[in-house]
Amino acid sequence: MSKKPVILVTRRLSDEVQQRLSNDYEPIFNSDDHVFSKSELIEKCQNVDGVLPCHSEVFSSDVIAALPARLKVIANHSVGVDHVDLVAAKDKGIIVTNTPDVLSDATAEIAILCMLAAARRGSEGDRMMRAGAWDFWSPAFMVGVQVTGKRFGIIGMGRVGQVTAERARGFGMEVHYHNRRRLDKVEEKGAIFHDSVDGLLGHADVLSLHCPVTPDTSGFMTTEKFDLLPDSAIFVNTARGALVDEEALVAALRSGKLFAAGLDVYRDEPGGNPELAALDNVFMLPHIGSATRDTRIAMGFRAIDNLDAVFAGHEPKDRVA
Repeated sequence: MSKKPVILVTRRLSDEVQQRLSNDYEPIFNSDDHVFSKSELIEKCQNVDGVLPCHSEVFSSDVIAALPARLKVIANHSVGVDHVDLVAAKDKGIIVTNTPDVLSDATAEIAILCMLAAARRGSEGDRMMRAGAWDFWSPAFMVGVQVTGKRFGIIGMGRVGQVTAERARGFGMEVHYHNRRRLDKVEEKGAIFHDSVDGLLGHADVLSLHCPVTPDTSGFMTTEKFDLLPDSAIFVNTARGALVDEEALVAALRSGKLFAAGLDVYRDEPGGNPELAALDNVFMLPHIGSATRDTRIAMGFRAIDNLDAVFAGHEPKDRVA
């Protein structure tokens, strides 16, 4: 009987996923679910055939250079792959995969939650109730923004963006989007395409980010971009914190240019941004866009499907490098 491939699993996954890994591979689990340091990650990768990491593990060029020749695949438990130097991996002959599609519904739900909570001052209301401080009411009390019938702007009309657009249509919102390519008419479903980010921004009463982090998009939401939004717009980010100049976001929220923001991602994770946390008009979640039981099982199984393909000598479905 041939020896099963040894797979490093960097974080605690669902029981179903870990059981399937145990059936088909020799997994090395992270029993206490801690974040590996760079040196620990390199050390633990030395005697394995593959690694199943999350976005919390950074495979920079120097980490990849230190990986052994026997390591064939980095099968990410994530859609985003900005934590992996894809060029370095390709140059070293390491296959890199991700888990698209299966988390689209869950992430779209979080985007809509962030939009509604930001628009209707959910964070303020929740804190008030928990503190026992609700002692007043009038027609002018806790007035927010109604999103029904407003314009919903999307940057990044991939699978998550398209599902989020569908959810926004449920509120009678008019969908506008910018994408690297225009969708066909069937995919657009009446959404209005803008061939530049700047062209989109003036049409977004709510702006929702669903694009990956690349050298072109890192920090692209600057003061100049926020200034192009309509006054009192809502800003939503469930993609990656690195897309945003957070100082510019804080300034836009403080000045009233933005009515509010709903955020699930930050430049520094875990932890977030204390300046954002201090603002009443920010609704914040701790990067839980895909955190449903069904989705996490599906993500794990998708990653294992990619491992199965690699070790069977086939092309993995979700190869990105």
